[in-house]
Amino acid sequence: MDRKHGMGIALAAALSLAAPLAAAPLAPPELAIHVGHLIDPERGTVDHDRLIVLRDGKIASIGAWIGHERRDALDWSARWVLPGLIDLHTHVADGFGSTNDPAEPLKHSAEATILKGAEAARIMLHSGFTTVRDVGVYRGLSDVALRDAIAAGQVAGPRMVVAGGYITIPGGGGAVTGAPKGSVIGPEFRIGEARTPAEARRRVRALIDGGADFIKLIASGAVLAIGSEPGALELTPAMIQAACDEARARGRYCIAHAHGAEAIKIAIRAGARTIEHASLIDDEGLALAKARGVWLDMDIFNGDWIEEVGTREGWPAEYLKKNRDTTDVQRQGFAKAVKLGVKLSFGTDAAVYPFGLGARQFAYMVRYGMTPMQAIASATSEAARALGQDGRIGSLNLGAAGDLVAVDADPIANIEVLRCIADVVQGGRLIHRADAAQRCDRQ
Repeated sequence: MDRKHGMGIALAAALSLAAPLAAAPLAPPELAIHVGHLIDPERGTVDHDRLIVLRDGKIASIGAWIGHERRDALDWSARWVLPGLIDLHTHVADGFGSTNDPAEPLKHSAEATILKGAEAARIMLHSGFTTVRDVGVYRGLSDVALRDAIAAGQVAGPRMVVAGGYITIPGGGGAVTGAPKGSVIGPEFRIGEARTPAEARRRVRALIDGGADFIKLIASGAVLAIGSEPGALELTPAMIQAACDEARARGRYCIAHAHGAEAIKIAIRAGARTIEHASLIDDEGLALAKARGVWLDMDIFNGDWIEEVGTREGWPAEYLKKNRDTTDVQRQGFAKAVKLGVKLSFGTDAAVYPFGLGARQFAYMVRYGMTPMQAIASATSEAARALGQDGRIGSLNLGAAGDLVAVDADPIANIEVLRCIADVVQGGRLIHRADAAQRCDRQ
């Protein structure tokens, strides 16, 4: 049995159990909304008292409410509304968060992983993220299965763009590390392992043939991996170039997990579209990213989560030390990038912290130099550009996806209000909140 067919059987079995999570009705032919305050991050404007009409899942019109009142309109007249949010660095399909066990992925069957991924997807959607880029799974191609189930309406969740797995060296930052001696790590966990440029090309082809939308390279070591150093180059420059070239030849693009300064520059020169983490970026790397138009996707929130929760729950000492060595310098690099005008997108590493808390990062982005409008744009119009979906998602353009988020206060005045989502519309369909107590990230 081939890997993709086996995952399809597991998905079918898991979805039969996940039916209560699915039940995603088709979008209504038309949804009218009376919006009190409409934030357009692409244009940097706020308009008031507007009528938005969504038709067939897309934005059909936006105009004045006065003189065009509709009795059937959804009443968001007291709310601030913006395009649906986009997180470009998540691990939704893995489903489980970080724990004190480095070999956690081995504890979950394919079916359990899919069920956990379905629940994580639902949580992400209700926290306001209508699109995510899932940047790698340990169990290869499980993200492809979840993406397709969401697209088919079988599971409620954000629109997903997926990597299929990691291009990594054996034992590197994208491998399952720290397993007890004698543990069996099956081939489904090694779908992207490569030792040579030629093997990297073959792995890229296998991931794309399996349904991957882009290729994720583990160019440097990782914080949350045993025996992997964030500043050290893991893939060779030739392997990085070969993988990016193969992705491009197949009509895809590559992104690079790169904490280390040299890994960042090598990946940019090889053609990576976004650099993930960029923790130890130097001035040369910042200048190169700006010159090449490469996005830095810097997860500047979760270092505090790892320090607090990881310390309390006894995560490996190696994790905690590497986190301390990278957190503050990453934030300093982010602040420099803002001042230099380097492209910055919104990516949080969801799964390192519990799903649903991603909006906490907005306050960090503002603290380290962005305006609230810039921070919102990083998770809407700018993230859409990084995905090659400019004007089609994260946008209020006519014809764009009918994805909207509503909050009860002004996020331009206080960015923290994005932690308290009132309602979400995705593809013209209202996602109902269970009750007011569940609207907010209260942890």
